[in-house]
Amino acid sequence: MDFEIRKDRRPQGPRKLLKERELYLSLVDQGMSNTQASRMVGVHPRTGREWRYGRPDGRVKRPRPRAQDAPAVAVRSAKTRLIEVRGDSRYLGEDERIHIADRLREKATIRAIAAELGRSASTISREIRRNRHPLNGQYRPHAAHARARARRPRPKGGKIAACLLLRDTIQSWLGLKWSPEQISRSLRLHFPGQTEMHVSHETIYQALYVQGRGELRRELTKALRTGRTLRKPQRRPDQRIPRFPAPMVMISERPAEAADRAVPGHWEGDLIIGKNNGSAIGTLVERTTRYVMLVHLPGTRDTLTVRDALIDTVSTLPAHLRRSLTWDQGSEMGPHHQFSMATGMPVYFCDPSSPWQRGSNENTNGLLRQYFPKGTDLSRHNREHLDAVAAELNGRPRKTLGWETPAERLAKLLTTTA
Repeated sequence: MDFEIRKDRRPQGPRKLLKERELYLSLVDQGMSNTQASRMVGVHPRTGREWRYGRPDGRVKRPRPRAQDAPAVAVRSAKTRLIEVRGDSRYLGEDERIHIADRLREKATIRAIAAELGRSASTISREIRRNRHPLNGQYRPHAAHARARARRPRPKGGKIAACLLLRDTIQSWLGLKWSPEQISRSLRLHFPGQTEMHVSHETIYQALYVQGRGELRRELTKALRTGRTLRKPQRRPDQRIPRFPAPMVMISERPAEAADRAVPGHWEGDLIIGKNNGSAIGTLVERTTRYVMLVHLPGTRDTLTVRDALIDTVSTLPAHLRRSLTWDQGSEMGPHHQFSMATGMPVYFCDPSSPWQRGSNENTNGLLRQYFPKGTDLSRHNREHLDAVAAELNGRPRKTLGWETPAERLAKLLTTTA
């Protein structure tokens, strides 16, 4: 190399890597892959692809060579003979299609043909499937090349605009307040042998919403159930609105002593819900001893009721057993910062859809369903009954505790601590 690869890889503004680009293109012309050439030049492979194919926004930095103008690279075939391959082109050339047809007549495998041409096996398989004769299935290279060239130009016209009957049918069914998915399925049932009358529901949505297509009347959007005149984009993860007013502290920041269950005082909490989501019971499980405490929620399970009930229950514990509380991201824990201020007990939240991060609590909730079956009204159980159920569970031997009961294990830990 007649230049030195720069050590500082930060953006250099308008400075162009002219020598690096020239060397990269020469290496690619010699048959080297993008990754190898980029590594030798010292640039990111994405930069190499932009130099080779042009930028994604359409600004082509280097015109793609046509198949007849690309330099030929000698590749040895399975029959130990050399063939000339246009290896620098992004698209298959006519000479490559001729070679594919010759080798298919010789009963060669797809992988063998791909190795001879320096292409991926999926590229060859897709080429044969797309461009073979539609009736007899034979692969004719010149006709296949013509089909590929006719398919390549952009932009393409919409399918709905090309067929007047399809457009009128869709518009009439939209006027009957059919959904695009209902229309898409009905088109296949009413026109089973006419592929020009088959479109997906997404094609119908784009014909309604995408500007510049003009395939369907925009006023038909009022017939959709949403009634939107513009599509509502899906919110990306980095654009989510915070769930609670106070920032959540995730379980990844929970102390390591809580994960290995060596120190008592770390709890897991949740709600079990009653009939028609109208009642609930709070459950608290200590991670080390599996000791259970049930929280009485009279009437409702709104955030203030859950907050006050949790504060009353946790306040009965000694300070050294109030180290942390792990909860899911249920809306009932909205005022979690107020609970932490009142009890001195930090709250850590699990990741979305990750119940295994509160495994002890989930297991205990399953045991509690013996006493509080699903589909029943949980508001009819008073505090005394909840305390009796918790005492019965805490007196049940557990295999994970060496057949000790949670009450025995907790008493032993309290005696050791004292």
